[in-house]
Amino acid sequence: MLPLYITSGEPAGIGPDICLSLADRIDERPVVVLIDKQMLQKRAEILGQPIELVEYTGQQASCAKGQLYVEHVPLAADVVLGQLDVNNAAYVLEQLRRSAEYAMTGRSAGVATAPVQKSIINEAGIHFSGHTEYYQEFAGVPRVVMMLATKTLRVALATTHLPLREVPDAITAERLHQVIDILIHDLKTKFKIEQPRILVCGLNPHAGEDGYLGMEEIEVINPVLESYRAKGVKMSLSLPADTLFTPENLKDADAVLAMYHDQGLPVLKSQGFGEAINITLGLPFIRTSVDHGTALSLAGTGLAKSSSLHVAVDLALVLARH
Repeated sequence: MLPLYITSGEPAGIGPDICLSLADRIDERPVVVLIDKQMLQKRAEILGQPIELVEYTGQQASCAKGQLYVEHVPLAADVVLGQLDVNNAAYVLEQLRRSAEYAMTGRSAGVATAPVQKSIINEAGIHFSGHTEYYQEFAGVPRVVMMLATKTLRVALATTHLPLREVPDAITAERLHQVIDILIHDLKTKFKIEQPRILVCGLNPHAGEDGYLGMEEIEVINPVLESYRAKGVKMSLSLPADTLFTPENLKDADAVLAMYHDQGLPVLKSQGFGEAINITLGLPFIRTSVDHGTALSLAGTGLAKSSSLHVAVDLALVLARH
């Protein structure tokens, strides 16, 4: 079976630590970590974790408990726990490049990503906006959609990492059509939901309150949503975000579309931080990710929680079956 690749992310952070925990699993297909093998062995020794690192050759089945498949990616500089090093920025990007290439050429079932530190990559003189943008550019697709999920809630974003003052101008009919098309398509194809039921947040308080608190719902958002409803799509008109996320409203929803990052994600993360995952919709391959950062201060301490990585791997394997 095609392997699932794991990018181990920033080497000075907790990425290597949480990747080591994958040795406790026995999965349906090979799970392979892209990492410097010697660095990972040293990290295992620091954490006091017995482990057998096995170089993946492309022919093996799933490994036994206590073993971990790795593909060696050489570091440029020795790692000091918790200390970023511009010399290793290219090492981080090489993990992403390999994972994307393998996915695009049919050599993998997809990728799950551990956290990276965007600042140190940019400090090294390499423009880098994030995983999502990197994979989008590599795949050559015009738009991708960020969706975070827990076991009970999925929240997709119409806009992602924008300053709040720029959000209203970014909520255009064209963008909404692109985002909603991708959301519906991937819920059907990757999640096997035949008729997705989607709730949509308004942009303004009280969803604009009939124009008294903003006209975006009347002029842009609801006309787009009406066009989908006319085609039989099970989608709400714009709803006030402060009441949309009640259990009664969410009980029959397959996904929520939020207009901006901090509208939907605080609710989701309050429900399941540490067990939430990030899924990039719109790519021609599967990509899931943890919901946390590099946590430099926890590297090598044994205090890092690996639950989000395991949920990301679990979902990637389920989507691969689909």
